[in-house]
Formats: sequence, C-alpha cells, structure tokens
Amino acid sequence: MLKVCSILLLAVVALQAQAQVDSAQAARLGEDLTPLGGERAGNVAGTIPPWQGGLAQPPANYRPGMHHPDPYAADAPLYRLDSQNLAQHQGQLPAGLKVLLEKNPDYFLRVYPTRRSAAAPQRIYDATRFNAQNAQLISDGNGVEGVAAGIPFPLPQNGLEAIWNHIMRYRGEQLSMVTNQAAVLANGDYNLLKLERDVYFRYGREGMSPQDLDNTLFYYKYKVLAPGMLAGSALVVQETLDQVLAIRKVWRYSRGERRVRRLPMLAYDTLRPDTSGLVTADQVDAYNGAPDRYDWQLLGKQEMLVPYNSYAVHQQGIAYEQILKRNTLNPELLRYELHRVWVVEAELRKGFRHPYGKRRFYLDEDSWQVLAVDLYDKNGELTGLQESHPISYYEVPMFGSTLETVYDFKGGRYFVDGLDNNESMYDFNARLDPRDFTPQALRRDGN
Repeated sequence: MLKVCSILLLAVVALQAQAQVDSAQAARLGEDLTPLGGERAGNVAGTIPPWQGGLAQPPANYRPGMHHPDPYAADAPLYRLDSQNLAQHQGQLPAGLKVLLEKNPDYFLRVYPTRRSAAAPQRIYDATRFNAQNAQLISDGNGVEGVAAGIPFPLPQNGLEAIWNHIMRYRGEQLSMVTNQAAVLANGDYNLLKLERDVYFRYGREGMSPQDLDNTLFYYKYKVLAPGMLAGSALVVQETLDQVLAIRKVWRYSRGERRVRRLPMLAYDTLRPDTSGLVTADQVDAYNGAPDRYDWQLLGKQEMLVPYNSYAVHQQGIAYEQILKRNTLNPELLRYELHRVWVVEAELRKGFRHPYGKRRFYLDEDSWQVLAVDLYDKNGELTGLQESHPISYYEVPMFGSTLETVYDFKGGRYFVDGLDNNESMYDFNARLDPRDFTPQALRRDGN
C-alpha cells in the first residue's frame, strides 16, 4: 500500500466536494508549499532537501546556444542499485523499473543526492496561485476552463486534476529543435530518424487570456531530415484543449505523394508514426490528449527513485551509439534521485479499447512532469515502462525531459526520443507564428 508522505492529501480528502480550493489553502502556495504546489520542506530523513527556488538562473559557465552544462557535475553517486541489491530498495522503485533491472542483470541505477532544480518564471507562479481558486474541470473532466497559464490545480483533488497539471505545465512559449529518435530492436539494431521540430504554445503564453485560447493548447510541426528516403515528409498538429469537444487537427505531407492529407485520427491508441509500432499517440510526452478513455485515481504521494537532472546524457558530442545499448539506454549516462511524486493510476473504462488496460503515472511534485509510467496490458500484466529523463532548462527557466523512453518487455525492444547531442541546442526564442502550423504552410515547406 502506498505510503502517503504529505499533509496535502488530508487537504485533498477534505476538499473532494468543492470545485476549487478556498483562500486559506491557496495562500499556502509560496509559503509551506512551493508556488506550484509541492512541499517546500524536505523529508524527515533528510534525504530530500527543502525546495529553495530551483535553478532559476543559468550557471556562470553557460553561454546561449550551448548544451546545458551540468551544475551538479561534482556530485558523486550515493550508491549503485542493480539486480543484486534490488530487494533493499524495491519499495522506492516504479514496478516497471524493477522489471527492467530483473530482466537485465547488467543494468543498474546510479543514485545521486537529490537536487530540487525545477523552476519556472514568476508569472507562472502568479498564474498558478490564481488558478487554485478559479480553474474548473468541464466536459466531464475532458477540459479545463478559467485559466490561461500556470498549473491549473496545484492542490489536486483527484487523478484527473493531477494529469491535467502535467498536460498543461509550463514548457516555454515557443521552441525550435532538431532531435533524433530510434526504435532499438532486441538484437540492438536501430535506425535513427532525424526530425526538425517547432512548437508554438498558446497556453502559458504571456498576455494570453482564457478567451484568447480558443480551445487550443499549442501548435506542433515536424519535418523529417534523415534518412534520405524519408526526408521531406512532415506533420502539423493543432492541439485542442478539450479534445472531446473538438479533436486535434493533424495533417501529414508525404514526400512520395507530394501532397498534404488530413489524418482522420491521431489520438488514444493510434500508433504514432515512425516508431515501429512501439508508441501510441497518447504516450507522446508521457501522456497527452483527452483523458476520457480512463478512470483516474489519485493514490497519494510517495518517495521514489526516478530519473532527474539528466545532464550527463544531454551533453554535446556524445555518439548516439554510446547512448543506445542493447535492451536499455547506457546506465553510465543516467542519473536517478529520490523525489516525492504524486502517484496517479488510470484504469481503462469499459467499452473502450487501448493496448494499456492500466497505467500508473509518477508525477514530480515540483514541476508536474511525469517521470515514469508503469504500463499494464488489458489482462493486468506489466508489459512496459516509460521514463522521462529531465533537466532544468535554466535559461527559460523551465523543467522538462531531454530524453524519453518506452520499454517493451515482451518484445525486448525500446523506443527513445530526444537525442540531440550532435545537433544545435533548442531555441526557446524562435520566431514562430500560428500561420506556420497550417496545411498550407506544410505544403509550402514540402515543395
């Protein structure tokens, strides 16, 4: 049974019947709670320190355009966790991570001191304080109203509110990047797919009002750069907030056909293009889209060993073959820390289909980033693990994943996205416009 580590859960139980929290609870944000709703204090054991603002400024050795220098490079691992000492720590591991360690005796976790580096701009903190008393779930939980920026439910009363916090967390205002993805087969073979990606966020954008959102979270576009046989193919997504009211709009440009087609559906269990069948559409960014196919339960908080401050695997110049090993990522490049996470369980509702009958999400209390997901099939068997390896993009500031993985235990395969070590670093000041994310723009880019 999960150990509840926070007095927040007492507040959750007391507020179950209310649409928003009262002023006394909201006043805790920025006081005994962090501005986004985490516990400011450390734990009793001293193994989790207090939150002291996170990394809100770049370190002295950072220069714009760099891959982010590791501010914790001098840290030494506290211990190494592998299949031999797994029993001592299994209460602090996601179920899928335990299976990954058991299935791969050469795999291990390097566990480091906990660094609570998550930070966001002050205006996001201010908006979150406002949201605590104004945000409301609508459309049976399939949408949120009354907000335009910030975490909508910093003191969540149920699992739906918690997963919306992840979906609507701050990720900057716009972003251009070049990254690689790969499906690594059981024998270790893989092919890299290089993508040029642009994102324009409406939610979280400075000066935006709830009315201005027009049921839109963000716009997204990618163009394939390599390999040559696929180069030029592209995709545009217009991401709606309430996807039951209006499904996301998706267009794809095929270089071979030299035409733009509207995709009828890219959501839920639809397979994400170019992932060798390893990733469903709603697994992108750990979870996205409408939550209506699942029943969501907030199980409380737990202290867990999770990926965090993953600067080592983010550094410039690392060869991709050094990262992508047979069966797993290279454990020498990964960092795990002990953090408090919200645990949310999603059970597939009767009458709906999805390869995952149950998913258990572990959400960082300081950022609402999903850090790990246990994946169960419709028979209740644990069949996979999803992980997000995050860093603080301190120049924004923003906390988010630099690398995402999905492990398939039955097939012995895994998928990884976000490989950027030999590409230009993300541009959070890219000059983008909503007009760049239309089928007409997609057609122009393809010609």
